[in-house]
Amino acid sequence: MNFEGKAFRYGRDIDTDVIIPARYLNTSDPAELAKHCMEDLDATFVERVSPGDIIVADENFGCGSSREHAPIAIKAAGVDAVIAKSFARIFYRNAINTGLAIMECPEAVDAIKDGDVVKVDAERGTITDETTGATFHAQPFPPFIAEIIQSGGLVNRWKKRMS
Repeated sequence: MNFEGKAFRYGRDIDTDVIIPARYLNTSDPAELAKHCMEDLDATFVERVSPGDIIVADENFGCGSSREHAPIAIKAAGVDAVIAKSFARIFYRNAINTGLAIMECPEAVDAIKDGDVVKVDAERGTITDETTGATFHAQPFPPFIAEIIQSGGLVNRWKKRMS
């Protein structure tokens, strides 16, 4: 499982209310949520993000409420992976359950700049800043988590297994 895209760099404590503001929680449609992803923090995010791009953030990404709308919005906006120093536990679980790849790697976060091209090899746990050539090591996904992400989320994984 490989991901490659432009880095969108954010700070610490990016909460779910910033990822998808509460005023948009009247829908669960991924395409509608994607239109408003990160808008209170970065008004041009949805205009600049391209399929495959990667969010890079400091500590405690996804803190706040337990809404699964946040990882759904990120994924639907076109982001393939989030790399952070740490994640709020409920966000971590929701991200995996919705099929959004997330990796903790403080060293990569400290080195990657906004706009750098980043390549992630989730099977090996390597993160490479293609702009600078620096490579970092994160914990690779266990096989069952890799299967969930590759299936597009937990529900899709179970549908696939049941058919």
